Amino acid sequence: MSDTVEITVTVNGTVHREQVSVREHAADFLRHTLGLTGTHVGCEQGVCGMCTVLLDGQAVKACLLLAPQLDGHEVETVESLAPGEELDPLQQAFKDAHALQCGFCTPGFLMTATALGREGRALSRDEIRDELAGVLCRCTGYEHIVTAVERYLAETPARERADV
Repeated sequence: MSDTVEITVTVNGTVHREQVSVREHAADFLRHTLGLTGTHVGCEQGVCGMCTVLLDGQAVKACLLLAPQLDGHEVETVESLAPGEELDPLQQAFKDAHALQCGFCTPGFLMTATALGREGRALSRDEIRDELAGVLCRCTGYEHIVTAVERYLAETPARERADV
């Protein structure tokens, strides 16, 4: 059996065909092979949520996936949110609510909130807090993060959130 396989995966709208190790984590593939370093690696056990990406629109922890599992799928990383010079509405909400400190956890929160926004559900503040519980932050008390997501969901029309 070969130690590598070829995969074809669409990442942030670009199709990639790559040889990957059968044991390579998806997070490492995104960071080291594709150079998308916004996907942070923290615990490598699926606990911290720093490596959260969207896989076919669903928030998943990239450290719990192997790169071969990405074959045939669509992945969105934090780099997909604002490909140009302007912040996307969610990033702007984080900035406006002062929801950033060191920033290491921010990509995980942004991708989790992106998935939430696309679902189009009306969420209470407590429900937002519960939904974000899969991403850990060591710097904040989460209040500003929850406020940012709450503002984003309230102020950004569902159609705009779905167009990302």
